[in-house]
Amino acid sequence: MHEHDVVVVGAGGAGLRAAIAAQEEGADVAIVSKLHPVRSHTGAAEGGINAALRDADSWEDHAYDTMKGSDYLGDAPAVEALCKESPEEVIQLEHWGMPFSREEDGRVSQRPFGGLSFPRTTYAGAETGHQMLHTMYEQVVKRGITVYDEWHVMDLVVTDEDDPADRTCHGVVAYDIQRGEVDGFRATGGVILATGGMGQVFDHTTNAVANTGDGVAMAYRAGVPMEDMEFIQFHPTTLPSTGVLISEGVRGEGGILYNEKGERFMFEHGYANNDGELASRDVVSRAELTEVNEGRGIEDEYVHLDMRHLGEERILDRLENILHLAEDFEGADGLTEPMPVKPGQHYAMGGIETNEHGETVIEGLYAAGECACASVHGANRLGGNALPELIVFGKRAGHHAAGKEMGEAEIPTGRTGDWEPAEYEFEVDVGAVGDRGPAAADGGAVAADAEGLLEAEIERARERVEDLLSRKGRNHAEIRSAVQETMTANVNVFREEEGLKQSLEDLREAREAYTEVAVSDPSRTFNTDLIHTMETRNILDIAEALAMGALARREFRGAHWRKERQERDDENWLKHTLVSWNDGEPELWYKPAILEGEAKTYEPKVRSY
Repeated sequence: MHEHDVVVVGAGGAGLRAAIAAQEEGADVAIVSKLHPVRSHTGAAEGGINAALRDADSWEDHAYDTMKGSDYLGDAPAVEALCKESPEEVIQLEHWGMPFSREEDGRVSQRPFGGLSFPRTTYAGAETGHQMLHTMYEQVVKRGITVYDEWHVMDLVVTDEDDPADRTCHGVVAYDIQRGEVDGFRATGGVILATGGMGQVFDHTTNAVANTGDGVAMAYRAGVPMEDMEFIQFHPTTLPSTGVLISEGVRGEGGILYNEKGERFMFEHGYANNDGELASRDVVSRAELTEVNEGRGIEDEYVHLDMRHLGEERILDRLENILHLAEDFEGADGLTEPMPVKPGQHYAMGGIETNEHGETVIEGLYAAGECACASVHGANRLGGNALPELIVFGKRAGHHAAGKEMGEAEIPTGRTGDWEPAEYEFEVDVGAVGDRGPAAADGGAVAADAEGLLEAEIERARERVEDLLSRKGRNHAEIRSAVQETMTANVNVFREEEGLKQSLEDLREAREAYTEVAVSDPSRTFNTDLIHTMETRNILDIAEALAMGALARREFRGAHWRKERQERDDENWLKHTLVSWNDGEPELWYKPAILEGEAKTYEPKVRSY
């Protein structure tokens, strides 16, 4: 068994920044990750980092843009923390050696992004995430922070009191992918989940195959609510054949979208008369799919993104890797022809419920980055706000877990304050199948002390691995495919009641099928069949919570479009959706959004671009 003050699960941008922050506070820190840090999905982020750096800009304007972009479902204390602290964190990265693109006078370059009132997106070419990841990994190595890479964390080690608010997290149990063994990691100070996105819930996504929502599902089963899961961002410019991302930086530099008739549809069809291609992502994605659905798409599937008019010199200086991606995956030369693009799953606005310090309702358990929901992005994330979220809230979680005094949080967690139960009745069973099947909850166990609890969880995890390797049954791949197909067909950009109900029926069948799952590869080293089988269990839990939230929220807000409700309903739905596991019986409930900030109270207005 390993022991550290703080254990960080995940080694992307949020995990690395959390580890550095905890080390800055004097903690003995370890990172446990199923990937080597520089292979983390943060490396795929292309566009940039929003930060109010110029005299003509302000964090207050950034906060207003973010609240408007969130369709007024962001929580103001978290939004304002992001916007106030992002400039300092960007400068910190620059001091650590991050090679930002610069103007001729030496200042860090900034460019326009969708939904921003000022060109405040800093960048490093079109590979900002890659440069950020390497810059912070250098700091991890320099500081001697221990990294356990190729370790797949299976479960949290959490006590089992009835009320999640009374539980304590003491560590994690993980599977060593290289050696095929299970071991425990005790955390005397705290566990920080930084496991990234959940894109593999869908079959057309910009996310890596490793983005299976592990941290969200583990926290959910341990008793932490999932928040606002129905809000999924579909990025408007992904390559049709693979889902590979084409950065919003292309549109930020002046790229233009055309339909099959050669019309600049964002203006000509009135989707965004002021900002056109630089409207927020939810607006542009719906516009593209409307063009396709109304017969103006190319090959009935996609539209064109054209950047030829920017000129070869500018493209090579600021967007060179976009040329390589379009050529490698679509055979399109962006210098001489437009690139095919269509919407694809890109980001989860929801996730593990936390406050602005990264704390969950369970003592000693934190979350930061895409797996967490503070809530910074509300119903829709603005481009360029994901990377600052990683570094700002990664730092905050790291500092708090290491014992730094940060004052009382303004955002409540768990069922405190003005929460209310949901009255929606689902027509199909949801949650665990049977008493305690493989897809059911773990949620901890009763033991006299932390070490005893860890030992019990290690043994249970070993038994689970042996069972999966020795039994006969169905391969997880067919179950995962079924989940991805129904989520893509029924819980996508456009959502209808019957489709959402169908998705829950399909997910129920998938849960039942998973009780018969088995691993065909009996090997102990780098057994990807085993790892993917365990990941599919997490995908099932996440997909179901996502569909439940989408069905219950009967309004159109941000990225959540409902055919039956074509207007935002502030009177009834200015609130967060939460789903609690409750030992295998998911329960839906709500809590109000917080619009009162330090700078102002953000009054909801009509959102247009």
